[in-house]
Amino acid sequence: MASDSTASAANSAAAANAALVAEAVERRLVEAGIELTFGGEPTYVPFDPEGAEWSVAADGPSKLGYAKALGRKLQERQWPGSTLIYCPGKRYDGEVNPRWALRLITGADGTPVVNWPQQGLEPAAQAALPHPTKKAARQFLAAIGAALGCKLHPLELRDPLSASNRVWAAPLCHEDVDSHDEGSWHGAQWPLKRKLRELSGAPGPAGLRLPLQHFPQGVLYQVLTLEISADGWNLFLPPLARQPLEQLLLVIAEASRGWSQPELSGVLPLDIDGAWQVLGLTADPGVLEVNLPVCRSWEAYAGWIRVLEEAGEAVGLRSWRRRGDQIEGSGGGNHLLWGGPSLETNPFFGRPAWLVGILRYWQHHPSLAYLFSGNSVGPASQAPRPDEGSADWLDLQLAHSILEALPEGDQRVAISETLRHLHADKSGNTHRSEISLDKFWNPAWAAGCQGLIEFRALETFPHHQWTGAVALLWRALALHLLRPSQRPSSLKPWGASLHDQWLLPSQLWLDLEAVLEELTADGLPLDASIFRTIWNWRFPVLLQWQEQQASLEIRRALEPWPLLCDTPVEGGSTSRFVDSSLRRFEVIGNGAFHQRYGLVLNGRPLRPGADGRQPLAVRYRQESLYPCLHPCIANHVPLELVLVDSQEIDPAKTGPRKPLASWVLEQEASGFKPTAVDGQAADLQLPNPKQSPWQGSWPGACTVDLRLN
Repeated sequence: MASDSTASAANSAAAANAALVAEAVERRLVEAGIELTFGGEPTYVPFDPEGAEWSVAADGPSKLGYAKALGRKLQERQWPGSTLIYCPGKRYDGEVNPRWALRLITGADGTPVVNWPQQGLEPAAQAALPHPTKKAARQFLAAIGAALGCKLHPLELRDPLSASNRVWAAPLCHEDVDSHDEGSWHGAQWPLKRKLRELSGAPGPAGLRLPLQHFPQGVLYQVLTLEISADGWNLFLPPLARQPLEQLLLVIAEASRGWSQPELSGVLPLDIDGAWQVLGLTADPGVLEVNLPVCRSWEAYAGWIRVLEEAGEAVGLRSWRRRGDQIEGSGGGNHLLWGGPSLETNPFFGRPAWLVGILRYWQHHPSLAYLFSGNSVGPASQAPRPDEGSADWLDLQLAHSILEALPEGDQRVAISETLRHLHADKSGNTHRSEISLDKFWNPAWAAGCQGLIEFRALETFPHHQWTGAVALLWRALALHLLRPSQRPSSLKPWGASLHDQWLLPSQLWLDLEAVLEELTADGLPLDASIFRTIWNWRFPVLLQWQEQQASLEIRRALEPWPLLCDTPVEGGSTSRFVDSSLRRFEVIGNGAFHQRYGLVLNGRPLRPGADGRQPLAVRYRQESLYPCLHPCIANHVPLELVLVDSQEIDPAKTGPRKPLASWVLEQEASGFKPTAVDGQAADLQLPNPKQSPWQGSWPGACTVDLRLN
């Protein structure tokens, strides 16, 4: 009970600190004339994820059901009266159909876009409402046409996937006369031969399966499709601009009075004017991704993350998964986006030097790329740093200096064309980058001109407070770097130390401490304890040992897994694989430990660097995979670690040698287990101490590599 009270008090103190810092950040952003919005893409999995859709595949039998349940729960808790629409999403190479995306929409001020009469009823009354019959369906379509001032000509189609389904397709076109006119509606005829009146055999709503290859020429491809099945009824909306779509929804809502509420599907228009708030639920490999609506403050963002955690729990979803005895993130990431309320007020278009300062600062601090990310980091990950990607060092330096020298004014095109080709992975993919600009100003694709900067090296955490804390850190840094004096003047040449030293837990914490100290000096004192909690979770303890003043701790460290060549997979496409068999851990001993004790790993001394202050880590192969890099190198587990008196590994020592303690590592997830019996170390004979210690990839490296010895 005492520990629960302590944890509750700590959470309350952290929340109070966050509120004070957030208030200061928002006040100072307003004073600077900056409107900085947040977007987010947290990801979720079921309590017991089973099947390929919750490991590697984008879709599967249960994912859409979970998405609909979460969407309805968010309607109930956050946006009463909002409208849920099934939309076709992105189509990827190797996938037959586009991925689906549910969109939850409401007005910019939170009021519903349309008031559905069914939502005003009690749940029992809603459940009792019937679906339309065949006769009622035609009357329903006729009522829609009458309300819009045109006559509809519905065409009944067969569904080869279900003979009992009834489907009607009614061409319904909207034409704008000019910008001041509401336009006009037309119900065209579709003279389709009877033998051709059949949907395709692809899965999905009927509106995506129409035989449009036989559609009459000269008629807009706008069709209202009504589908009635044993489970309910669905309307696939024709592709329309926002205002005529809202008009059509109002008419549908009124015409559906007395029936159950229809499910809606269709292509949602791009809301350029910001008249809607939109939340998305999309199928992504292994996870369900949530695309947050635009948040104008940290408080709004943190509120959504909390609501999602609560709503997810209510429908069987959470932001973490279990791996053995450990809890890990969902595995799908939690990308954070910066932008503006509109393109006219975007804070980055006219401040290229500020953006350069942000990019350099992130490059100076590896903790911002590695501490809050998932297990896959480095060049082959989904979020490589610019100095891990395709960009040449000189090109990065040139790009930053050129952008800093640009005159005042809207520089969105210059920023995008200068940086877009540099923020990419080694294959040139601009989406796979720690700080991605493929949604900043890229006219090559529809969603490329949103003025967004996407931070991708972020994991979905198991607690909403952690996610909120990291988002506040990001927002505080954006404010901090508004002043030119706080910005680095050039990039930092990390060289080989980036992947040797700066993927180790102790070093990442030192780097983050430096960041927090800078913010504290700037009047933004973020609570370090919550970040320390994240650090402890991110780098689990594999071994802890203490004797009087001497202490030893081994923590899991990060390892950049090498990219393998494209590999054929089922379906005739290829996939990118990485060799995830490699692991790394850091050995952290205090001064008293290094003075008195030594370590022997698999029979060879494991010695820290010069004067015992240099970090020490071990890289080893955990398992055999296919494909993998260097398949002829055997696994290194089990790893046997022996603690000895420092004199025992002195080459001048003679006579018998006895260990003080010993442990064995079979699997990273289970950590080092003692091999002692009844509290006594096992009777292990140490090898000849003249055998050379384990070595790193080069003299002075922090990480010893068991593959090299």
